[in-house]
Amino acid sequence: MIYKIYPLLVFLLLSFGKDSKNTIELKKVTTKSIAKVEKLTIDSKIENVYSTLKTNNCSLPELKTFSEALKGFYLLKERGVVQKDILTLIDFSLSSNTKRLWVIDLTTNTILFQSLVAHGRNTGEEFASTFSNLNSSFKSSLGFYATGEIYQGKHGASLRLDGLERGVNDKARERGVVVHGADYVSESFINSNKRLGRSQGCPALPVELTNKIIEVIKNKSCLYIYHPSRSFAMEEKLIS
Repeated sequence: MIYKIYPLLVFLLLSFGKDSKNTIELKKVTTKSIAKVEKLTIDSKIENVYSTLKTNNCSLPELKTFSEALKGFYLLKERGVVQKDILTLIDFSLSSNTKRLWVIDLTTNTILFQSLVAHGRNTGEEFASTFSNLNSSFKSSLGFYATGEIYQGKHGASLRLDGLERGVNDKARERGVVVHGADYVSESFINSNKRLGRSQGCPALPVELTNKIIEVIKNKSCLYIYHPSRSFAMEEKLIS
């Protein structure tokens, strides 16, 4: 890769081979330059995907939020942690009265679903503000998840989630944080209560969409829950 992209830098590196100090410094420059080009390449790729998304009459997520989600997706796909080209993005910076969940097919660059989604009852009222990885906190957890298997629970068909970030959401399966349907996730509930209903920490969906969505995203697809309070890089917390 280096020989293809940086022939001049490689030539200089070999030319200074007898001078260890110069060689080390040039290696540092080369590594930084490659990292910079790779960042520009991935950013350009993400912007291209975003600009060519087929919306199906849905609104687009914010570019910044989408960019964070897609960068994580690429890393997790490369590591084999997720296997499907499906990305589910939840933006908890938005009001719970808005459709803040997107399911995106990255093979066709198509938004398949945009939906209401609930946050945990102790995470906030209309807006999500505090998050937790603790049992019985009744709070949502941020970060990247791999979707698991479908099972039949008290809410009907539900989808298990495996949190992929240590100390952030890795207790999801233990806590029973799953994707499920709920009648409090509806426009009628908003109209009656001025806000969406809340869960015990699960990203709950409208009943009429639940089966359709979990059938698409089940079995090792990527789900990302965003909030601006998230101040660390995913790589720092990623479970190896």
